[in-house]
Amino acid sequence: MPNVVLLFPGQGSQAPGMGRVLAQRFPAAHEVFAAADEVIGAPLSRLCFHGPADELTRTLNAQPALLTHGAAVWAVVRDVVAPMVVAAAGHSLGEFTAYHAADALALPEAVRLVRKRGELMYDSGVRRPGVMAAILGDMTSSIEDVCAEASSEGIVVPANFNSPGQIVISGEPAGVERAMVLAKAAGAKRVIKLNVSGAFHSPLMTEAAAGLEEALGMAHLADPRFPVYANVNGQPVRDAALARRLLVDQLTAPVQWIREIEAIAAAHADALYVEMGPGAVLKGLVKKIAPALKVVTCGTAAEVDALLAMVTA
Repeated sequence: MPNVVLLFPGQGSQAPGMGRVLAQRFPAAHEVFAAADEVIGAPLSRLCFHGPADELTRTLNAQPALLTHGAAVWAVVRDVVAPMVVAAAGHSLGEFTAYHAADALALPEAVRLVRKRGELMYDSGVRRPGVMAAILGDMTSSIEDVCAEASSEGIVVPANFNSPGQIVISGEPAGVERAMVLAKAAGAKRVIKLNVSGAFHSPLMTEAAAGLEEALGMAHLADPRFPVYANVNGQPVRDAALARRLLVDQLTAPVQWIREIEAIAAAHADALYVEMGPGAVLKGLVKKIAPALKVVTCGTAAEVDALLAMVTA
């Protein structure tokens, strides 16, 4: 029986069709999507199953959609896989899905929180417009130095340390534009502006963080059943009070995904890492950070069959 580490994706992994066949095949998955519809008071499942893509991509929809899909897959495999799980992690909003899988957040609470988080982040983006950009490839300057120099034009900070050679920056439009120019000059292979509604994981989200702190303060959050590694510092979290604080801090701090995966890999080098949700974004990042790790995806009905066959063989 292998040890398992659960990984839950963040915004950007959503796509129309996500979860449709899963919910048709497995009653447990259907129930999760139906419960999310009820919590939100809108047909989130229809948006997941059929789109349109532009509506699904809106922050306030993408976040609960991704959490619901991750929770639906977990509901299907849980009885078999739960005894094997030694740790979990999630990228940005995926950290909430990880706490749900760890029995720290009940599904209705988790869906409500990420819906609220998405609304707060969108509203912050309207009030303090910001942008994000991906910087790909190695540079002769550190990303911190690039952002510091560009900040003379406007706030800009590292937002996601995704993998070696993939960093995302976030901030005010003029600052990000300047940083993109400086990154190219420092040897970056590509710089790509991202299709997002605000400067996530930057000081521009301070107002959203205050709103999320209030929402988390009213939510019931239990101690996780297994350690959930935090985006903010890459360390395992075992109690609800610390989880609350770090989930708030996460909105204005960079996602330390490289540090997080390295920390989990140091503790669980031989585990099976399972990306639960649509797509394979995290699998790709993990293989760049720690190529020796065994990583599989589990977001479709076929991938559920493959995972269950693998862990029970």
